[in-house]
This record gives sequence, structure tokens and C-alpha cells, in this order.
Amino acid sequence: MVVGLARHHGDTAMLTLDDLRRDALGAHPWLTILVAEAAKGLSGYAALCPIAQLQFGVRGMDLHHLFIRDTMRGQGVGRALVAACIGVARERGCRFLAVGTDPDNLAAQQTYVAMGFDRVPQPGPRFRIKW
Repeated sequence: MVVGLARHHGDTAMLTLDDLRRDALGAHPWLTILVAEAAKGLSGYAALCPIAQLQFGVRGMDLHHLFIRDTMRGQGVGRALVAACIGVARERGCRFLAVGTDPDNLAAQQTYVAMGFDRVPQPGPRFRIKW
């Protein structure tokens, strides 16, 4: 499913099983991954990453990935996963759940607003360094 989401965005997934084990199943998991299962197997997943607003003493989570198989779209799987993500964030003492979309994905933007998310203005320029 990660490969399918990457392909949808024009990316090439390079995730390995070792990466997944390290980041989601290790002693100190970096990600929380929720899956939706149907009679025919997995129908979608959501991946959450911790984030913080340190200056306010506030924890949050970022809904980093949300993927629903084509055959399961429109059946409430995405909404159920988002609701489960909200539950996980609340259980962990978070005060917000953030999610981003592709600027052209108007359907996703409308869905998040309909689910009670507020549109947040983009912060200033961001930078990174890779190694």
C-alpha cells in the first residue's frame, strides 16, 4: 500500500521491510500505523508521526499517510481511519491532529473540512539538510 501511495504521488517508494520494522515495530517506534481490514484483506492504512509546538507545551500528531485501496474508496474506510487516528492522538495526550494534502487534491481538502478540520495557513519557508 505504501508503494501504491507513492505511485499515486509520482514517487518511487524505497521503503524496506527493515525500515518498516525499525520505524513502526521497534523498541521505540517513530511511527504509529493503523490499518483497516476487510474480508478480502487490508483495505487501507494511516501513518501518524509525533510533532510538537514546544513553545506552547503542546503535543500533536501528523497524519503523514492515508491510503485507501481503489476498491474500498467511498465506503467510509478513510473516515474510519481518520477517526481512529484522532482517538490515538487523544489517548497520547495530543491536542491536535494535523494533515496536509496536495494543493490540487480538492476532494481530500473538502473531506477534511467536512470532518471538522480547520484550514491552517502555511507557515513561512521551510528548509532541510540531507545526509
